[in-house]
Amino acid sequence: MAETAPETAPLPPRRRGRPPKVAAPGGAAARLGRPPLMADPRAEILRQAAQLFAQKGYVESSLNELAAAMNYSKGAIYNYFSSKQEIYDAIIIFTLTGLYETAARAVNEADPPVERLKQFMMAHARFLADNYDCFVTMLVGFSGMANSGLKDDALALRDAHEGLLRRILQDGVADGSFREVSAAMTGRAVLSLLSWMVRWFKPDGGKSAEEVAQEYHDLLVRGLMA
Repeated sequence: MAETAPETAPLPPRRRGRPPKVAAPGGAAARLGRPPLMADPRAEILRQAAQLFAQKGYVESSLNELAAAMNYSKGAIYNYFSSKQEIYDAIIIFTLTGLYETAARAVNEADPPVERLKQFMMAHARFLADNYDCFVTMLVGFSGMANSGLKDDALALRDAHEGLLRRILQDGVADGSFREVSAAMTGRAVLSLLSWMVRWFKPDGGKSAEEVAQEYHDLLVRGLMA
């Protein structure tokens, strides 16, 4: 990769599509300015910014709004990030890193390709649901990455995630589990089904993301033939 991404504290998995609140120890009241009471201010800024970008879009959001939502001064945010764009880039790197690592952990290479495909699809959907605002920011609130080194990192993470899926499809074709298909084209179709769930899926809705992924998997594997 052209440049190593700056160290960013990993965001803990989020549930039901919204960032967890960070309480002040001992019930102490929040103070405007640089926040001494948060265990990980950098991670909290990313969580809150993802929520803002997901709701309003990157262009329509401002650091003033982010600071007000967090009871920070705007200057406090500059202690951790130099610009709104840098925050956006960090969210993209976090999202792509977490997506690939979640899928890689979920896929058991000893299992047959059909099972590995399900593991991959459910892991992708689960990460989307647990990090919904970050996913919306990446896919819908897209602004383009400004840092060329981080953009290279993002492309490498995207390719690694897609490469994992393609290998599963290729193995399935090789052992006869799947008919002769293009792993590249089929992989793009699978990723489109999963990632663009974000257009309509709501973490607080009826079906879970994993249930949707299971239905997608069954549709792909069994086809539409009765």
